[in-house]
Amino acid sequence: MDRNVTKVLLDESEMPRRWYNLVADLPSAPPPVLHPGTRAPIGPDDLAPLFPMSLIEQEVTAERYVDIPEDVLDVYRLWRPSPLYRAHRLEKALGTPAQIYYKYEGVSPAGSHKPNTAVPQAYYNARAGIRRLTTETGAGQWGTALSFAAAQFGLECEVWQVRSSYDQKPYRKIMIETFGGVIHPSPSTLTEAGRAVLEKDPGSPGSLGIAISEAVEVAAGHPDTNYALGSVLNHVLLHQTVIGEEALLQFAKIGVTPDVIVGCTGGGSNFGGLTFPFLREKLAGRLDVTIRAAEPVSCPSLTRGRYAYDFGDTAGLTPLMKMHTLGHDFIPDPIHAGGLRYHGMSPLISHVYELGLIEAVAVPQSECFAAGVRFARTEGIVPAPEPTHALAACIEEALRCRETGEPKVILTALCGHGHLDLAAYGAYLAGEMTDHALPADQLDAALAGLPQAL
Repeated sequence: MDRNVTKVLLDESEMPRRWYNLVADLPSAPPPVLHPGTRAPIGPDDLAPLFPMSLIEQEVTAERYVDIPEDVLDVYRLWRPSPLYRAHRLEKALGTPAQIYYKYEGVSPAGSHKPNTAVPQAYYNARAGIRRLTTETGAGQWGTALSFAAAQFGLECEVWQVRSSYDQKPYRKIMIETFGGVIHPSPSTLTEAGRAVLEKDPGSPGSLGIAISEAVEVAAGHPDTNYALGSVLNHVLLHQTVIGEEALLQFAKIGVTPDVIVGCTGGGSNFGGLTFPFLREKLAGRLDVTIRAAEPVSCPSLTRGRYAYDFGDTAGLTPLMKMHTLGHDFIPDPIHAGGLRYHGMSPLISHVYELGLIEAVAVPQSECFAAGVRFARTEGIVPAPEPTHALAACIEEALRCRETGEPKVILTALCGHGHLDLAAYGAYLAGEMTDHALPADQLDAALAGLPQAL
């Protein structure tokens, strides 16, 4: 096949039929998840009030592969396999000898990579007899995806969206409601967790940690309701590996292998989904590739967070996970990349980072939007704010190649389009966007609240 093609496509018959579990190939197992009360490793019964047993089994499995149910594959076929593009026009604009490829997940019904896990989570919950799912969402991509997925399997869906993003992105609310979901700004007066936050700060912009507390509280209080998470947990990253597995097949078709892979990181699902299958090949000695995570300077969990046990939510309702964290009390600046404003990083990605298998960089908001505009004007896709972090890092790498003359192959995951984020682009184009670097005293104060004696 011609290496100079613009897009590399797979037939539906070539779609991966198994998810890949990186844990099976790591040199050491990640630290255990701990019960918030006893501080002992949790068991399946501890998670049963929130998740169906099938997802709990996937969360803890050491098996290398997990079969994708046929009913899930049927929904996947609405948009999978997704295309792999070569960014010829961006390369030309940069004057770089590098080849830049992007795996485009914005072709899904929800416009992002999130349905890759929303669909199986809805499927397994429906099969377990659950009637309703609760969840949190930042920018709204996950809430949109779960509302869509719930509709496919006859479930109700209730979403708590971080207040700052709820106000910034009004069309997300409409999209979620169109798919049948119910949405509330968080913190809300509907839960004890939300009311406690509002009592201290009536004008709270909210955080993903607060929204998680609200969704978990409601799910735990109703036997017909479960909680669904859009990132961070092992089973979520497992489901997303269809991205990287497809990309491997697509590169094989054109006889190309990437030298550098860059992904944006908030909780880690998009990054893990793209990179874990490539990391498998690297660990097996079949591929020599640099893997780099790109995160916001205002929410830098990998580059400035502490590797420690912490709660996944603000109220301390979730199990304790060892991860790179800014502290569960941390409330980030309301930057436009709402999906990257989580206080912690996936425990599995944190572990991989500690093993030295991946790198991490932090990127300021204005640099990200500059990259997004550059990409839109060359490749014709307006990216969501989240993947502009990876695009900025890709452009930086490509410009280094221009200086050195190295014809590196660079891959990224364009995890969603920005059609519902145009207000953010408007702020950037009007010169009204500001950058916010996390002050050391704010970080120290948040880290001071980490659980002790762990």
